[in-house]
Amino acid sequence: MSSIIEDVMARKLFNSRGQETIEVDVVTVDGFGRVGAPAGASTGKAEVVSYPKGGVDAAIRIFEELVVPELIGMDAEEQNEIDALLHEIDGTDNFCNIGGNTAFAVSVANAEAAATSYDLPMFQFLAGYAGNELPYPLGNVLGGGKHALGKTTDIQEYLVIPLKARNFVEAATANIMVHEKIGAMLRKADPNFTGGRGDEGAWAPNIENEEALKIVVKACDEVSDELGIEVRACLDVAASSFYDPKKQVYVYSMEGKKRDSGEQLEFMLHLIEEYKLAYVEDPFDEDDYESFAELTKKTKNCLISGDDLFVTNRERLCKGIEMGAGNSLIIKTNQIGTLSDAWETTKIAKRAGYVPVMSHRSGETPDAHLAHLAVGFSCPVIKSGVLHGERIAKINELIRIEETLGNRAQMAIL
Repeated sequence: MSSIIEDVMARKLFNSRGQETIEVDVVTVDGFGRVGAPAGASTGKAEVVSYPKGGVDAAIRIFEELVVPELIGMDAEEQNEIDALLHEIDGTDNFCNIGGNTAFAVSVANAEAAATSYDLPMFQFLAGYAGNELPYPLGNVLGGGKHALGKTTDIQEYLVIPLKARNFVEAATANIMVHEKIGAMLRKADPNFTGGRGDEGAWAPNIENEEALKIVVKACDEVSDELGIEVRACLDVAASSFYDPKKQVYVYSMEGKKRDSGEQLEFMLHLIEEYKLAYVEDPFDEDDYESFAELTKKTKNCLISGDDLFVTNRERLCKGIEMGAGNSLIIKTNQIGTLSDAWETTKIAKRAGYVPVMSHRSGETPDAHLAHLAVGFSCPVIKSGVLHGERIAKINELIRIEETLGNRAQMAIL
């Protein structure tokens, strides 16, 4: 069997929001990999540049001119060398020349091509025989912010996680049940609710922030009782998206309130304690390490996670670790560019006791690679949505992985 790269090609496709994106194929002597790049809506300012000037068309042209000739003949099994080459060709620290999404698509497609060259599933190629832990699915069930249109919640995502689920199938079932119950509750509470959903399939009602959380918690409690497991509510506040840096306040349009950093801290503490939240993501502006650290110090039994804060960047993560900001982080490979970069950040996080959460993006593709990355990186949690085809693709692939592992499969320790 051979993993020598024979051909590489790229094309323009569309993501789940109908936006243009790049998809890359990597062909080896005995393998094949294909990956489309996703896109975020509430993006961190420290993320790598998605595309060079000129967008996807320019990215494909640069890819064909600069990247393809260098990749032909290389060994896909040498992931670090492939990723280092992408950095060398680009020549910047944020992939502004070839585009972070190009680097992402090449890097992950290469890993899949290497895996299939040896007739291995990608998770096993990445983790070896030890890769046998399934992540808990963190699912978006209600929300607004930049993921929905019209008058919706300021808080971007109301999430649920099925802790103590006995297997992944049961965990996925729990999230779907919560989603269904919330839909029924919303229709009962508001006869005018038309069933609108946001980018990720979560309900997008016209409802006040804390009232929404009460409904989510009620649905979690009901499903917990029905299944005999512990389903808990979580939040992705995406606070940077409604922070006014000039006035240094968080503008809650739905409530008609403005909160300074101290008031935001007290509000977050109230929500965590009152509703027994298991996870809170981006509760403050992306540069407010101090408030992240203060909230982390004052909470127990709740993960305080950084997405815009860390953007899968090892330098920003190391600063957070030094300050005690958070105890969890989102891993989005296309925030940093390559698989090797994302893995380095994940390793640093684990050594510091931070819980890595492998995450989708709001503008997704039907690719299922995220499932393999979650298991391959041994992430205890995967954030992949609950409904819509591009989200279910990841969930269904984890069910297949669980089946492939058989008796070796077990839920991660969290």
